[in-house]
Amino acid sequence: MTPRPATIPPAHAGPGTQSLGLRGLLLALLITLIWGLNFVVIKWSVADAPPLLVAALRFAVAAVPAVFFVRRPAVSARVLWSYGLAVGVVQFGLLYLAVGLGLSAGLGSLLMQVQAFFTALLAATFLGERIQPWQVAGMVLAFGGMGLIGALAGGDVTALTLGLTLFAALGWAVSNLLVRAAGGANMFSLVVWSSLVAPLPLTLLAGLTEGWDRVAHTLLHGGWELWAAVLYMGLGNTVLGFGVWSLLIQRHGAARVAPLSLLVPVFGLLASAAVYHEGFPLGKGVGAALIAGGLLLHVFGRRVWPLNRPERLAG
Repeated sequence: MTPRPATIPPAHAGPGTQSLGLRGLLLALLITLIWGLNFVVIKWSVADAPPLLVAALRFAVAAVPAVFFVRRPAVSARVLWSYGLAVGVVQFGLLYLAVGLGLSAGLGSLLMQVQAFFTALLAATFLGERIQPWQVAGMVLAFGGMGLIGALAGGDVTALTLGLTLFAALGWAVSNLLVRAAGGANMFSLVVWSSLVAPLPLTLLAGLTEGWDRVAHTLLHGGWELWAAVLYMGLGNTVLGFGVWSLLIQRHGAARVAPLSLLVPVFGLLASAAVYHEGFPLGKGVGAALIAGGLLLHVFGRRVWPLNRPERLAG
């Protein structure tokens, strides 16, 4: 899985947390690098294989054998299944489809981050949370950037791929609310056990849309490149990535660790440029900059928004 730090982190680090330090910072940077490279690996893996089947294999590898060594999370079956469907089928199923239809890896890594805005909107709708003015400003910037990309970018962004990616980001946002519903459940355990949910529906959808002959051919004759990619996505990206990330948040607090996830699309864009020579013509570049600016304002706006300063409020 790609990272889920973009649930809006609390403004405090929490009791008992410690400074991140050089070792913690390097580990966090390593995980964001792994997650950023994952978008290139996704594009590589779906080049000659059904995207939904690749997603199914990814979650199967993430779940087995880890479920035999990780205790089941202390959540209801409804939360576990809902989380597995939101992440596995909606978020990653649609993302893999979009990439399979031509969405560039770098742009995909950036567009998926708009889940932070969807999370805020869903939390306001269903949990009664207030949307802050800097969050509104961030949304305006980011969605303006997406509109510009959709209107002016090249063939790697179509109305279909953009729509699929936005719905994938919405699935991610739904899963963020489910994490809140899970209370203090162990996040790593939830990720591992919920990975059992996705493989079957994703495989069924792959067979219905691509044909069972192609599914069987991929399973029986897929090259080492496919299986290496699946292992990277299932074990490196999900099991190792979430294991280390959860440990870092537990030790140092979400407020210190979670904002580093903004580096994921940076690594994704750089990796896509290096491997696939992804370019940024003017319209696409300006749109990407607006999205990135909106994300930064969304996460850090509390610190810089002028109307939020006590002296301005007192006046």
